[in-house]
Amino acid sequence: MMPKQKLLISGLVLLLLSVTTTAAEPNRLVEQIGAGGHVLMIRHANAPGNGDPDHFRIGDCATQRNLDDRGRAQARRIGQWLRSRGIEEARVYASQWCRCLETAALIDLGPVAELPALNSFYDRPQDRQPNLAALRSFLARQPTDGPPILLVTHFVTISAVTGKGVASGEGVVMRLTGTGDAAVLGQLDFEF
Repeated sequence: MMPKQKLLISGLVLLLLSVTTTAAEPNRLVEQIGAGGHVLMIRHANAPGNGDPDHFRIGDCATQRNLDDRGRAQARRIGQWLRSRGIEEARVYASQWCRCLETAALIDLGPVAELPALNSFYDRPQDRQPNLAALRSFLARQPTDGPPILLVTHFVTISAVTGKGVASGEGVVMRLTGTGDAAVLGQLDFEF
């Protein structure tokens, strides 16, 4: 076989592997979450608008873009969907933005802890690198065989960590590696 043909075949094999990985069946992804050492990183539920008002302040929901009734119902359905597939509890962390904290609370898989590393840097580009470094450090400290971890955050954070774009209320499943990076296994849209 000629070198060009080998390269082409190798490229096709890699493409097929990546399609298989990203198109993973939702139930298989949920099984992996339940097996331990996995992270489900979810974008907050529906919160109409884009970005946050100029007068935004952490801890003051009146200054933020928040979940609407559709977003609250969506967050509850995510929790119901996960519980119906055997994920009864997780270690739950959320961005300090009210829409993330409320999403995490309504999913209802455990007490919610604020994790500033999950905060948005959409309107704060200076926070991008410090947040991502803190998040990698957090992930590196998590046991690779520990209980499921749920991280509720923002589009920009999920995209920067996983290379995946997700809509409100969608998530990405990752396997912890012990290095601060996590292996992306696939996306979940929770079949709504």
